Amino acid sequence: MTTKQRYEGIIAWFSEHMPVAESELHYKDPYQLLVAVILSAQCTDKRVNMTTPALFEAFPTPQAMAAATAAEIYPYIRSISYPNNKAKNLAAMARMLCSEFGGEVPSDLEQMQRLPGVGRKTANVLGAVLWNKEVMPVDTHVFRVSERMGLTTGSRTPLQTELTLEKNIPSHLLPVAHHWLILHGRYTCIARAPKCDACGLTPWCRKYGKENKVPNTK
Repeated sequence: MTTKQRYEGIIAWFSEHMPVAESELHYKDPYQLLVAVILSAQCTDKRVNMTTPALFEAFPTPQAMAAATAAEIYPYIRSISYPNNKAKNLAAMARMLCSEFGGEVPSDLEQMQRLPGVGRKTANVLGAVLWNKEVMPVDTHVFRVSERMGLTTGSRTPLQTELTLEKNIPSHLLPVAHHWLILHGRYTCIARAPKCDACGLTPWCRKYGKENKVPNTK
């Protein structure tokens, strides 16, 4: 099949079977989402959601976190991956958020990336979730699923995957498509043992087609 047919089939399936797809991180405002996404790097959303209630109770606002040291933040996130580095980033992020942005998370993604601990993926996540920006955040799930299914071919970096997906997915669908791919990778197309028998996307999946010798119709 052509790349266009693959994208059309996958998008149509998700649109029918997963019309609502949202972040699984728990948050009440942009500040909380920013903190949660920073913590989620190389860590599960489930673990982050177990950690943030006490963290937000102790530091309910950017101002409260800005007044804290990394050592004071660390005990609340010790169960998260790389807690020392993330505690330092959270303290520095909160200080810059207050000193340069009035305590408000900037909607400009380039400006957001100036914050400590915030890279392209984190900024894109907030842009897509909070402001419905037409961007494609690429995490390990999106990277793996896109290559496995054939939405990308030989992408070596998250940026390559991001640009390929943005080129081929209708721009208005990008914010939800990000969640489609994440959730599919988290629960069905898992890393070590993908649940192909339970997957409705096998008719368009490159890996499944190769392993099961499905004819490549054009």
